[in-house]
Amino acid sequence: MPLSPHDFWQTLAPAGTYPAPDDPAGHIEGFPAHLPDGRELLLPIRVLPGDGQSAVASLIVNQASFAVEDALAGALARLLSPHAPEVIIGVPTLGLTLASNVARHLGHTRMVPLGTSRKFWYREDLAEPLSSITSPTHGKTLFIDPRMLPLVEGRRVAVVDDVVSSGKSMAATLRLLGKAGVSPIVIGCAMLQGSAWRHSLADWADRIVAPLATPLLTLAGDGRWRPAQAASGTGPI
Repeated sequence: MPLSPHDFWQTLAPAGTYPAPDDPAGHIEGFPAHLPDGRELLLPIRVLPGDGQSAVASLIVNQASFAVEDALAGALARLLSPHAPEVIIGVPTLGLTLASNVARHLGHTRMVPLGTSRKFWYREDLAEPLSSITSPTHGKTLFIDPRMLPLVEGRRVAVVDDVVSSGKSMAATLRLLGKAGVSPIVIGCAMLQGSAWRHSLADWADRIVAPLATPLLTLAGDGRWRPAQAASGTGPI
């Protein structure tokens, strides 16, 4: 039975529940992503703007069940743990939910959130334009609260976002942190989507970890979606 939109992201299934990502039969409305322990999460296929021939498997963390969110945060925390981060920085908007959970899994008492809502005490020299694959034309500005700087200065920082796709949002985040004199030791996300991020984040390829990875999908003549390239998500990627 086809899933309703609100049914996705709610359940982790045992290994082997869904067809393999590279199954020759292709996929219709859902694409399976695999956690490092083999459990599977069925993600909705979202057609990208354009000619309708390309799509991605979508993950929206704050629409996931608490059980799925907690599993993703725990898996990401285990991948970040060898880097011994002292501070987790969360990237808005959806990365904030994940970052808070990851920080808890790592035993931290708080995390440092970046923001896109400008407060009157924010500084223009601590701001950076922001765009992403899901909102390419919606102009936003990314800020770090100046009052948070003592928490990150000279610390081992990990940056956490929900999904890295084009890499543009994360690249903007790294530029902003550079303005603040912060050089993260590692980037973590719940899912790496496609491979376009490798261009924007080429210098970081060996310092990005993610428990999930999904490929860009292309539409075949039979109306089914198949991977355009391979992806693996046991990080580093």
